[in-house]
Amino acid sequence: MNPIISVLIHVPDWRAATAWYAAAFPLATRVHHDPDDFGHLDVEGVAIEIVDADDKVACGAAGSVVYWRIENLQQTVQHLEDLGAALYRGPMEIEDGDWICQVRDPWGNCIGLRQVGLDK
Repeated sequence: MNPIISVLIHVPDWRAATAWYAAAFPLATRVHHDPDDFGHLDVEGVAIEIVDADDKVACGAAGSVVYWRIENLQQTVQHLEDLGAALYRGPMEIEDGDWICQVRDPWGNCIGLRQVGLDK
């Protein structure tokens, strides 16, 4: 069982951001709720909940970054840049031949990407 239940992403317009994240991560499944008042994508049992920013939690690079395991860092960065993301940090090689970087979504939130080394 995955210990992570959900990750919240705060944005100015959850509908636009939900469409963007669905395009950014095509393996995610859109989940609809009644009432439909936030975006919900399921990624292998982890809920990506896309909610409107407010006075308590703004959007942007201000804290925790969720890292996504990806197959090809260069291709994934290009895909996200094509959708309007911007490279923020890296890419850089870390332990065990893994590569990481961060991009910022169109609302300034950081998305971490990690390509696991070929020896794993």
